[in-house]
Amino acid sequence: ALHAHDPVFKQITHSSKVQELGRKLGLERPVVVQSMYIFKQPGIGGEVTPHQDATFLHTEPLGRILGFWIALEDATQENGCLWFIPGSHTNGITRRMVRAASGASTCVEFVGSEPAYDDNQFIPQPINKGGLILIHGEVVHKSELNSSESSRHAFTFHVMEAKGTSWSKENWLQPTPELPFPSLYT
Repeated sequence: ALHAHDPVFKQITHSSKVQELGRKLGLERPVVVQSMYIFKQPGIGGEVTPHQDATFLHTEPLGRILGFWIALEDATQENGCLWFIPGSHTNGITRRMVRAASGASTCVEFVGSEPAYDDNQFIPQPINKGGLILIHGEVVHKSELNSSESSRHAFTFHVMEAKGTSWSKENWLQPTPELPFPSLYT
């Protein structure tokens, strides 16, 4: 929740540029559901396996989650840039991470299965420091290990179009009275 608790990230998340982009994309009632700072350190930054954000941030209907991924440093193939399967956002999802039943040994569990993806379908998306990648909630994406001498840091947050959308009560993340999902527009 950097977008709510840190003044610098709150300013970035709700900047006039981000708000203008939201309006140009036709978002009427976007709310910020979560944010993260991603550290991918030189030589040790781990891979992120292929996934769809809607697996973790489920809405009804699908297609209402949009990731804003801001490169705080150059993202190259060597230091672990994002890779995407073009067109995969049209295939739906086959797996969800949900809250586990009360008393379970874990807090969350996966329902369904992640298909095996053909590595040849992925296309790298290097980006320069300061660049923005918009990520449809259903597009399959990943990042490789950082095998370089350069770090690859990014700030990312996810927005849900709240108009006509239900946030799943089974999602790991739930708004609270103390920390509701704030409007993107201020």
